[in-house]
Amino acid sequence: MISINQLSVSFSGNTLFDGLSFIIKDKDRIGLTGKNGAGKSTLLKILAGKQEADGGSIVVTSGHEIGYLPQEMIPDSTRSVLDEALTAFDKIRALETTIARLTDELAERTDYESESYHKLIDRLSEANERFTLLGGSHQEAEAEKILLGLGFKHSDFARSITEFSSGWQMRVELAKILLKRPEVMLLDEPTNHLDIESIEWLEEFLQTYAGAVVIVSHDRKFLDHVTKRTVEIVLGHIEDYNVPYSEYVVQREERRSIQQNAYNNQQKEIENIERFIERFRYKATKARQAQSRLKMLDKMERVEIDEFDRSGIAFRFAPAPHSGRVVLQAEQLGKYYGEKRVFDGLDLTIERGEKVALVGRNGEGKSTFSKIAVGEITDYRGHFTLGHAVKIGYFAQNQAALLDGGKTVFETIDEIAVGEVRTRIRNILGCFLFSGEDTEKKVKVLSGGEKTRLAIAKLLLEPVNLLILDEPTNHLDMRSKDILKNALLQYDGTLVVVSHDRDFLEGLTTKVYEFRDGRVRLHLGDVNDFLADRKIERLQELERKAPGAGKAVAGGGKTADGKTADGKRPTPGATAGKVPGQTGAAPGQAPAQAAPKAGSAEERERRKQQEREARKIRNAIEKLEGEIAALEAELADMDKIFIADAAQCTPENCRLYEEKKNSAAHKTDEWAALQEKLEKYQ
Repeated sequence: MISINQLSVSFSGNTLFDGLSFIIKDKDRIGLTGKNGAGKSTLLKILAGKQEADGGSIVVTSGHEIGYLPQEMIPDSTRSVLDEALTAFDKIRALETTIARLTDELAERTDYESESYHKLIDRLSEANERFTLLGGSHQEAEAEKILLGLGFKHSDFARSITEFSSGWQMRVELAKILLKRPEVMLLDEPTNHLDIESIEWLEEFLQTYAGAVVIVSHDRKFLDHVTKRTVEIVLGHIEDYNVPYSEYVVQREERRSIQQNAYNNQQKEIENIERFIERFRYKATKARQAQSRLKMLDKMERVEIDEFDRSGIAFRFAPAPHSGRVVLQAEQLGKYYGEKRVFDGLDLTIERGEKVALVGRNGEGKSTFSKIAVGEITDYRGHFTLGHAVKIGYFAQNQAALLDGGKTVFETIDEIAVGEVRTRIRNILGCFLFSGEDTEKKVKVLSGGEKTRLAIAKLLLEPVNLLILDEPTNHLDMRSKDILKNALLQYDGTLVVVSHDRDFLEGLTTKVYEFRDGRVRLHLGDVNDFLADRKIERLQELERKAPGAGKAVAGGGKTADGKTADGKRPTPGATAGKVPGQTGAAPGQAPAQAAPKAGSAEERERRKQQEREARKIRNAIEKLEGEIAALEAELADMDKIFIADAAQCTPENCRLYEEKKNSAAHKTDEWAALQEKLEKYQ
């Protein structure tokens, strides 16, 4: 679909990448990863035609459309949310115009038997088929469905886009791309502007999407749930594996471990050979053997270890000064903007040492609560108090944007450093990957990730006992996120963190406050417990029954009012749990027919048909068993080769190994499904 050949890009004399080559195939699900500044966003811009490469070429299959969502953009539309989303259907609207024109032309013609008249009919038929294929008959319904999935409410559809924050405007841009359904989607940090529920919805959408998807994201769980292939830009080249990100990390480490062991063994062998040559080179009786070993060294194929960029921020928070037992307390806290309620009736108490997450959709008040806590917002309702001796360290959602772009990296830290810290500024910056000439860069030229690292570095300069972090992981690469999370786990103060990054929150907090529909609900545990609670709540809402009713029957049972668990009345005569051939087939099965009489011609024909189907299934099972056995034998042979000679574990061989392994797993799943089907016939 897209072929990238020997791509190279340089900035200010520094090579970003050189000789990049890989292929994006139909229905690929690719996670494009790498540290901040590796060139991920640049590569997407080049693929989308928004930027030129210095060298190489890109070949796109003719007629294939590419949809591109940049990491940041400023939409200039003044349309309503729904009208802007509907602009995604420009092609359909052009088809509508064509169909109307062709219809009018046919109505005016009378030469019904002419060749040109029949060609006109064919053109109209093709246009109508294309219109139906693109979903032309239900554009508005599809747009509403996508917008609701991305977190908008029905009441938002008629509002102007200008009334929304940049994050919500980006959601509309994402909706437009999803509605266009291009053959290739390039999404740069699509989850940065989404809450947890919208992320889950997007995951489900992309899992069943018919085209290819390339995603840049620092959300490990999102990548694991959506992608099946990982392409990482490392030190100017790529590593390409046909597995999701987490599996890729494991395989990459295993591969390097094998390479390291092979390298160490080869170095020992080389050392022994060189020692022999040095010892016996000038002895007549051993000269020939020494020359033979010298030739052996020249011909030896040296084991190489893949390059790996292990740089990442490294730091620990300073010990937290002592504070009172109660760190902050809210009683009937509320915030309104005019008549618009953000939240109300909030009661919470956070005690010393607790680690708390604030989650919920954007616009529900998480950042507003953070600003109340740090004193930026004072016109609230109810009561809010900070505990004794509480000292706050605050990382705002737009903290990186608040940095002075005219100052250098060094000046940004130097202006707030006091005492002996001033003597350690360069060491502190070095921990955050700012070394040498990097410290003299102007802040305005830094990438989003670099600005975030600098903002976190500022946070470290004085000890605090309450950290309030609002989306601290946006733009951080995965290794940096892991190190930040580890530092927070070791932090002995109190933590309040606003985040939609499930991987980052997992195991970090012990309480989750959910901001939803103007109210705040407490969920004990971490983000996984919260998600489990939310799913249980939604299930209870679907299966809510009348007072005194019996329990809903699993798999389509009915409540006391005669409705199924989803609130719909069942089809007359339908009963959940029936198998084909019985009266009242289960939902989704063909309507049951009256069973034929035993011994009748119809019954004999039915049995013959079943036997034919069973025979086909047995043949398919036998064929699969042979294919699985052959693949397992090939995998066993490759295992022996890799163990005996690590140099054979080349990227191409490893890729072939993974393909065979995946194929064997897929065929095993097919075999199990056929066995289950055969049991039903038997």
